[in-house]
Amino acid sequence: MRKQLTILTVLLTLVLSACGGGKKEIVISGKPWTEQFILPFILGNVIEAETDYTVTYKDGLGEVAILTPALEKGEIDVYVEYTGTGLMDVLEEETEPGESPESVYERVKTGYEEKFNVTWLEPLGFENSYALAFASDSGYEAKTNTELAELSQEIDMIFGGPHSFYERKGEGYDDLIRVYPFEFSDAKSLDPNIMYDAVKSGEVDVIPAFTTDSRIQLFDLTTTDDDQHLFPVYDAVPVIRVETLEEFPELEGAINKLANQISEEDMLQMNARVDIDKDKPEDVAREFLIEKGIIN
Repeated sequence: MRKQLTILTVLLTLVLSACGGGKKEIVISGKPWTEQFILPFILGNVIEAETDYTVTYKDGLGEVAILTPALEKGEIDVYVEYTGTGLMDVLEEETEPGESPESVYERVKTGYEEKFNVTWLEPLGFENSYALAFASDSGYEAKTNTELAELSQEIDMIFGGPHSFYERKGEGYDDLIRVYPFEFSDAKSLDPNIMYDAVKSGEVDVIPAFTTDSRIQLFDLTTTDDDQHLFPVYDAVPVIRVETLEEFPELEGAINKLANQISEEDMLQMNARVDIDKDKPEDVAREFLIEKGIIN
C-alpha cells in the first residue's frame, strides 16, 4: 500500500510539474486608445504562431506613467511604446533639432536598459506623432503651428487634449505654449477617445491629434506642420522586460518578425476599421497579419 502511495505521489508530482512547466505566459498590455487596443493583438498573434507560449492581455491598462512601472515590477511583460515618449516623458531627456530616428532609438534603448532593465526591440515601421488639428470648416487659415498660434491671439480659441498631454515634459502643453505664441482662452482635459468629437462639435477648437488616427479624415480636420520641431520622432517599438527575454528565449525572434512590417497607412487603415467600421481590434489585428503573410 505504501509503495502504491509513493508511486501515486511521484506521478502526481510529475503531472503538476509538467503543467507548471508548460504555463509559459506572456502578459501584453497597451494604452487606452484605438491603436493601442490593436497592437497587443498583433504582438500576441505572432507570439502564439511562432512559439508555444501563452498570451494574456491587459487591455488599455493606462498611459506611460502606469505602463512603465508595471513593466519594471513585472506586472506586464511587453507593450508598444513610442521613441519620443520614452525619451522625453520617461527618461526626461531632450531631443536635438533634426535628431535622427536612429539616434533617438539608441538613446531610449540604452536608457531603458540601464534604468529599468527593459529593452526596445526592432521598430514596427511606422511613426505616430502629434499634429495640432482643427475643424476644416472653422474658418482658420493656418498651415503651421506658428500661424495657428498667431491666430489664437486674434480669435478666441479653446484647447483640448488628453490629461497625459498636460503632464508631458519637453513636448506637452506647457512646452507647446512656450515654443509657440498661443493665447488660448481655456485648456480642457479630455479623454483621448472623445477629443475628436469635441473639436468636431465645437466644444474645443484645437486638439493634439495622433497622426495615425483615422478620425482626422473622418471628422474632416485640418492639421498644421510643427515648424519649430517641438515634437520628437515617435517610432512605434515593442518594449519588453529583459528578464522576460531571458526566461522565454524564442520571444525576441518572434516579435522581431514584425520589424518594419507596419506602415503608417497600414496603421491608419486598421484604426479606421475599428473607429469607423466598428470591427473588433483582435479581428483587425489577425486579419492584417494573415494578409501580410506574417502568420497563417
